[in-house]
Amino acid sequence: MTSITPEPTAALSGLSALRHPRVITMLFLGFSAGIPILLIFSSLSLWLGEAGVERKAVTFFSWAALGYSFKFIWAPLVDQLPLPFLTARLGRRRGWLLLSQLAVVAAILVMASVDPASTVDALTVMALGAVLLGFSSATQDIVIDAYRIESAPVNLQAMMSSTYIAGYRIGMVVAGAGALFLADALGSTKGAYSYGAWQMTYALMALTMLVGIITTLTINEPDVATRDPKQHMLTSGQNARMLLVFVLAVLVFIATFFYGGQQLDVLKAAVGAGPLLGLLAETVRLFVAIGVALLAGYALVKGGVAPGALAQQTWLAPIKDFFARYGLKTAWLVLGLIGLYRISDIVLGVISNVFYQDMGFTKPEIATAVKTYGVLIGIAGSVLGGYVATRVGVMRTLMWGAILSAATNLAFVALAMAGHNLSLMYAVVSADNLAAGFASAAFVAFLSSLTNVQFTAVQYAIFSSLMTLLPKTLGGYSGGIVDALGYPSFFVFTTLIGLPVLWLVAVAGQRLKASAA
Repeated sequence: MTSITPEPTAALSGLSALRHPRVITMLFLGFSAGIPILLIFSSLSLWLGEAGVERKAVTFFSWAALGYSFKFIWAPLVDQLPLPFLTARLGRRRGWLLLSQLAVVAAILVMASVDPASTVDALTVMALGAVLLGFSSATQDIVIDAYRIESAPVNLQAMMSSTYIAGYRIGMVVAGAGALFLADALGSTKGAYSYGAWQMTYALMALTMLVGIITTLTINEPDVATRDPKQHMLTSGQNARMLLVFVLAVLVFIATFFYGGQQLDVLKAAVGAGPLLGLLAETVRLFVAIGVALLAGYALVKGGVAPGALAQQTWLAPIKDFFARYGLKTAWLVLGLIGLYRISDIVLGVISNVFYQDMGFTKPEIATAVKTYGVLIGIAGSVLGGYVATRVGVMRTLMWGAILSAATNLAFVALAMAGHNLSLMYAVVSADNLAAGFASAAFVAFLSSLTNVQFTAVQYAIFSSLMTLLPKTLGGYSGGIVDALGYPSFFVFTTLIGLPVLWLVAVAGQRLKASAA
């Protein structure tokens, strides 16, 4: 599949498809997928802010969502490995889906079980719970994507994606605005922190996952006839060996990352590194840890821990296919575009709720303006972006999305200077979410156009992971950058880092057009 222009869906077909059970199912699964993400990002940042956790540490918690950025690593395992008991009773997709949803519930309850304001150990436990939430939520996304692709024909996919996004946005409203309203109603505010209020809020958020769990238990497993019969034929021994390689590589990553952090802290203190130099050093630390983990995985496979041919088919075949279809230069250019396209809005988004707090906005004001009104504006932006993409093409829409995403960040400069101004806040939220929704719609269409149907789930996981990897990594340092530069300069910084995206869109568009021809 090399087309970069999505096929429009006939209006009558779309309307009739809304009544299809698979389409309705995606609404509820989308809701389940939309709950966890804000419990790691915005809602958690406000909880930690009220608990008195320093701003730098709050933004570091955004790294808990890096599971979304690395899900392509274990996506092939989720696709191939059967689960004891669950696979036999529910099927491959439903079994993994139920396991991931139960893990999401467990992670939320772990986070609710500790008060981050009490001890450093409690904050560590919360961080581990957040990491588990990111990992399990990303796994749920992998399974839902695979379920959607396998459970219905092509003519239903567009409408299934639409209802999934609608459900996802509703879940975000519940976990965002709903959580903030609950915590405030239960008695926790910026000046009067209450752990009990946030504990009850997160416990109720865990309860909302019953929507997804009940859906999983009542839907049908996709028809196995739609899958490649050569896949999913691994023996239990092969399963165990593949899983062992993955686990050992993850442990190597963790060890390298944290040991490197200790050494880097000593080095930064010795040279008196400022925030920007520290940011560069920490980014290098992350990618070094990733590289060491990949080398460890390679060495384990070469050492016979897992069959080399199986490892290649699992992890390398989807990558080789992408480079073979587009060529080396074009493929790297496209990957660069994917990795940087959302950088402006994601880096800003990590600290946006802390910013609103610092400007004196209350949780109800943030919940109403950002988590409810903003989400609705984002949906409108997505509809607009999808419409424009079908009229003028994906690449042209991508360009407009990149311009808007970077430019609208400058509106935050005005709000930072004005302080607590509710009218201006709504104007900023409108511009930011409209631009983000517009750009996201075009970007999803772009990513979908790049996938090969033989590797849809894995390749889409790779693209969507790469999309957030660098932005979320940089976002983890946003608190330190704000401490050093102040909010106005930080927002200008987020605009400037989005400018290279314009060149990437222009050049990638030319290369892909030539490739299609």
